[in-house]
Amino acid sequence: MTDPATTTAIRVHLPTHLRKLAHIDGELTLDVPGAATLGGVLDVLEDHYPVLKGTIRHHGTDKRRAFVRFFACEEDLSHEPHDTPLPEPVVRGTEPLLIIGAMAGG
Repeated sequence: MTDPATTTAIRVHLPTHLRKLAHIDGELTLDVPGAATLGGVLDVLEDHYPVLKGTIRHHGTDKRRAFVRFFACEEDLSHEPHDTPLPEPVVRGTEPLLIIGAMAGG
């Protein structure tokens, strides 16, 4: 069990349009308290960059927006619950969590 007083540095890569909206250059690192989960990363991201609230998850429900996907270690985490622990390489900082704008059309 993870000590809630500890934090984990998680590397996050956002799509270009969200980086521009939040005035972020390149990849960022977030200190996530407690267990490193998908929802924990998103909570910290939205706390640090309030302009992103509602762009990745719906207000109120916290459900992922339809055209946003989450990947880590070549694994699609988009349909996983928010309390899903992140893969060990992401927790160790050797791999980033990728937040990607899904492509649609034909």
